[in-house]
Amino acid sequence: MSDSDTQRPDPLSIIPTDAPPAQLFVVLHGESANPAQVLQLVAALRQAFPSSAIIQPYGPFGAAEKRRWIVSSTPTAHQYVELIAQAGAALAQEITHWQQQHGVNGEQTAVVGFSEGAAVALEAVSTVPRLAGRALLFSTRFASLPEGIPHTVTLHLLHGGADTIAPASQAHQVHARLAELEGDVTLDIASNVGHELHAALIHQAVVRLQTCIPLRSWEDAQGAPDLRIDEYSANAPEDVGEPPPKTLH
Repeated sequence: MSDSDTQRPDPLSIIPTDAPPAQLFVVLHGESANPAQVLQLVAALRQAFPSSAIIQPYGPFGAAEKRRWIVSSTPTAHQYVELIAQAGAALAQEITHWQQQHGVNGEQTAVVGFSEGAAVALEAVSTVPRLAGRALLFSTRFASLPEGIPHTVTLHLLHGGADTIAPASQAHQVHARLAELEGDVTLDIASNVGHELHAALIHQAVVRLQTCIPLRSWEDAQGAPDLRIDEYSANAPEDVGEPPPKTLH
């Protein structure tokens, strides 16, 4: 760490007290931020999945409350790929520890990330088989197109159509690449939404978790990718109606 880095705070955790957790959510903030950035997302997950454990780690690097998942604040394109790979490997080790601590397996685990946190989440679930059953990736500038993806994970890409920091065109590219790899992937684009954890995207993430049955659960799916791309208005997320009964997988 550099001289400006401060000691990494312990993760924030929400753990059920009446029974062992039924699921584990690991929720990652974006660059130059901290878990406060994802509190609305965490609240929505907690409401939809009250029996789950939710862990919100701080990025390992940075000063005060502005944490990052990579050590450099101004990496080159090549350095960014390498640093995200390192961060993904470190995150995978932490997730494995939390799974053992709370008695859950990969199928019961969802990794959720915003911006830089989503790039790290994708790296972790792409390179470690059975690490997670789901990954929800919000508004990220991906380090590189995936070279492979385990068929044991379902990926949900969620993006703002008006995002100028991480343009939605890149999410389309990642979605197309994952489809080529016969991955189980969905893409949701919310119009008029920029680089933010907008309520419409949060709502749609919960809908995906509650309604999208992984292809690995269908005996006749034969590994065919989920090619759905949904584009919708973000002006009134409540108009999409109430979510269906709770389910994660």
